[in-house]
Amino acid sequence: MSQKPEAHLAFLQHLVKTRQQVTIFLMNGVKLQGVMSWADASCMMLTRDGITQLVYPHEVSSEMPTEAFNLAGVVGGDKGNR
Repeated sequence: MSQKPEAHLAFLQHLVKTRQQVTIFLMNGVKLQGVMSWADASCMMLTRDGITQLVYPHEVSSEMPTEAFNLAGVVGGDKGNR
C-alpha cells in the first residue's frame, strides 16, 4: 500500500513541474480546472485566472490532466516520459 501514496504524489509533482492544465473532480461533484501550482501529501493548490484554491486530497474523487504521460516513468525516475 505504500506505493499508492508515492505514485499519487509523483503524479501531482509532475503536474506542478509541467504546469499543464488539470481538471479536478471533488467528492461532492464540483469540477475545478486550472494549473497545479503546489502539491504535497496534505494539500494542493490549483490556480486559474489569478485565483488560487486550496484543495485537500481527501475531498478529491479524480484528477485529469489535459495531456497524457507515463506515470511509470515519473515514479521510476525517468523524467523524459512523454
